[in-house]
Amino acid sequence: MEPLPDLPAPPRDLVDHLHAQRLVNAHPRFETLYGGRTNKVWKVKGRDSDKVLKLYSTALRNPLFRNDAELEALCLKALGTTGFVPRLRATGQYKEARWVFYDHAPGAPWRQDSAQVGALLRKLHTLPIAVQAPAGCNGSADLRAHGKRILQGCTSNGRDKLADLQPSNSVAPTQQTCLIHGDPVAGNILVATGGLTLIDWQCPALGDPCEDLALFLSPAMQQLYRGSPLSKKEEDQFLSAYGRPEIVARYEQLRPWYAWRMATYCLWRAENGAPDYATGLNLETAIL
Repeated sequence: MEPLPDLPAPPRDLVDHLHAQRLVNAHPRFETLYGGRTNKVWKVKGRDSDKVLKLYSTALRNPLFRNDAELEALCLKALGTTGFVPRLRATGQYKEARWVFYDHAPGAPWRQDSAQVGALLRKLHTLPIAVQAPAGCNGSADLRAHGKRILQGCTSNGRDKLADLQPSNSVAPTQQTCLIHGDPVAGNILVATGGLTLIDWQCPALGDPCEDLALFLSPAMQQLYRGSPLSKKEEDQFLSAYGRPEIVARYEQLRPWYAWRMATYCLWRAENGAPDYATGLNLETAIL
């Protein structure tokens, strides 16, 4: 399926399909949402409440962030009573792509107060939720192998430079795995008066909770979605609010590995039509 152009509304035949299922009225109003970097997302304006329609892209195979509509639907359903995810209404197929339809969450993308996010991720990681998600990276050997796979898809001179920067410390896998969001960047955390909402559940995993900590703290991801990396004070506030010292200590051991893998990803994205990732590459290699 070719990437969809920047349409002010979804394809007409998809809208007709949603109308036949009584999910939208005969003449719905759409507003394009630009927070994501992969899929087409629209707010569906309603008389009483707004909804969101997400049409998944099948054009780019991302080596770090999975793009799975079925997993998103499973997570929204499983976490529906927690209060920090949107309510799922429906999901389905459109040609080669899938779509999900859920309640619009109020709020603006996260910008400040990292302690809120630390408390939110702790809540997620301690929930006894059973979701059939794939296993995430667990330990330095997994992160080494993942980063090498990403580098294999790169072609520029930066590939050899990053190979030379690979960390050398060894961190064993943890037995304390849990459901992780897999992409808790600033753009996927909405802030409203009622609290925080985690959106974009297309790449969850059963894995090391350190993965979510690393993705939120990543200077590259903060630069891309917020405009600047976190300060040392903001990082400390986040980890303190997370409040699980044994996991924080493990994250500190794995931090060079997460930075190295993120650097390989930034290089891959910069080589594949996203030049704004070049700054993130420099930020991650500075950690190394």
